[in-house]
Amino acid sequence: MAEFIQYLVAVLNLGAIYALLALGLVVVFGQLGFLNFAHGDLMTLFGYALFFMIGWHTPFWLAVLLAIIFAGLCAVAMERIAFRPLRGRSPMTLLITSFAISGALHVIFQVGISPRSKPIPIPEFLSGYITIGDVFVSRAQIFTVVVAFASLILLRLFLAHSRLGISLRASAADFDVARVVGIQANRVIALAFFLSGALAGVAALLWISQRGAVFPALGLTPMIKALIAAIIGGLANPKGALYGGFLLGALEATLLFLLPDNLVVFRDAAVLLLLIIFLVFRPNGIIASNPEPMR
Repeated sequence: MAEFIQYLVAVLNLGAIYALLALGLVVVFGQLGFLNFAHGDLMTLFGYALFFMIGWHTPFWLAVLLAIIFAGLCAVAMERIAFRPLRGRSPMTLLITSFAISGALHVIFQVGISPRSKPIPIPEFLSGYITIGDVFVSRAQIFTVVVAFASLILLRLFLAHSRLGISLRASAADFDVARVVGIQANRVIALAFFLSGALAGVAALLWISQRGAVFPALGLTPMIKALIAAIIGGLANPKGALYGGFLLGALEATLLFLLPDNLVVFRDAAVLLLLIIFLVFRPNGIIASNPEPMR
């Protein structure tokens, strides 16, 4: 029973982070029809913003809030400077542009800040473990699960009940009709990028809370996992991102518990194998639909 609870916490912990990142990818994909590979660098931007603000003696939770807003604004700036001039070009052009942005940011982080890890002090309540009977669960993992699910619920409420959220969903479903009823393209796309940046910031907070440091390639590994989760779940539907994220989290946690120590290194290979299987037998993902990207 104790092992099952630890396994369940691990599934929720990994799945929640991957789902948040995959949702950020899907929100942008629904508007422009491409995958923003620089999405992971928004996690790194959040991490460095948090590092510097804590260094300036900003209270931790205020620093977290400001860093999330900063990540969202960086995503908006990314869209305004790099993607808006290319709007209407092929998705491949936008994808290559996102690779270029990611590479440029990595160089800026390494040269302008440091190629080494920068430690981020984590509040005491996130350190250590709590005991439930014979079960030892990391406080950071519990924090991750709670914050991630709260974020997902808030996002769902925003998309379902707010005017901006409804506009975002309408434009993703059929931009031509949305434009006829008066929805402004620039505003909706900027909102999509801000949401993706904010989701990346929340995911970065959860990732850093379990590692306690930021470095130039912080967002690379979770970004790749989120990309796999989004493809598995279906790029055209936010629900698909959730399904893909938690399915990937369940697979990784299962392999971690089942594989002997000398074979755990092959866990990522198994994840890539799952992606290949989905691409072969269900290329559109768990939830298959094909919305028209905004042009």
